Amino acid sequence: MYDPTRLAALVAVAEAGSITRAAARLGYTAPALSQQLAKLEREAGAPLLVRHHRGARLTAAGELLAERARRVLDEMDRARHELARLSGLAGGRLRVATFTTVGIHLLPPVLSAFRRAHPDVELTVAEYEPPDGVTAVARGAVDLALTHAYEPAEPASPPPGVVVETLLVEELVLITAPGHALAGGSGRLPVSALAGQPLISSAPAHPPRKGVEGALAEAGATPAVVCESPGYALVCALVSAGIGVAVVPEMVATMSATPLQIRQLEPAAFRRTISVAHRGEESGPAAQSLRALLRSSFGRAGQQGTAARVW
Repeated sequence: MYDPTRLAALVAVAEAGSITRAAARLGYTAPALSQQLAKLEREAGAPLLVRHHRGARLTAAGELLAERARRVLDEMDRARHELARLSGLAGGRLRVATFTTVGIHLLPPVLSAFRRAHPDVELTVAEYEPPDGVTAVARGAVDLALTHAYEPAEPASPPPGVVVETLLVEELVLITAPGHALAGGSGRLPVSALAGQPLISSAPAHPPRKGVEGALAEAGATPAVVCESPGYALVCALVSAGIGVAVVPEMVATMSATPLQIRQLEPAAFRRTISVAHRGEESGPAAQSLRALLRSSFGRAGQQGTAARVW
């Protein structure tokens, strides 16, 4: 019988691409997570990971076990939600933090399902720009928070007592005005092709994007317009008007209200991870039920690709 904690560790490494990043997301140290994975390999009787200078990748046995593990973990999440529903959750309060993109496009149907299942729970929603929502969970201002992190960036460990679980991983893509020269052609566009282009930048007002902005700068794409708002609606509007080009999450690009053209980049190392932060076993039944709904609705990262397919 496989330990669910170890199965979750394997899935986290599959999603994050390295033990260090997976440990940061799960709230472990890298050595502690490595120990869990070593025990799982002994249980499986086969190597599950190949470590390399850029991180770790799963072996064929690891891929097979990770696929089954996702199903097991999803079923456990559904069971938690159904048990919470059976308990009635009569009364109580659930405080949720979110950021704009998810709050508009992905969270409402999940909260609607929660409301149907638990009509007596008082529900409040507040907007926190990441990583402020994680801090709000740590200090007890909210029960759970939807947050995000960008790659490339230095992995950040959550505050003590806070667990951060991955819900969805999406690529960052290039957006341009319709008919722009960079929008043509097939295949991925090398990041180096952005050199000399007027780039609409979210830095320095958007700290989570600093790693991405730095990598773009190394490729020669220097900001021509600095957009101080962390909201992507304004960035998309400026790009659509031909002011410049931008690199944004695929969900943002596909759901933009203004006309844009989208192109994937090479290398495909620019990503945004959307996660839920909570207080682990200290979370109340309402928070556990909503987490189960989030995982069921968003799906597990790495299972179906990018957010254009809304997991």
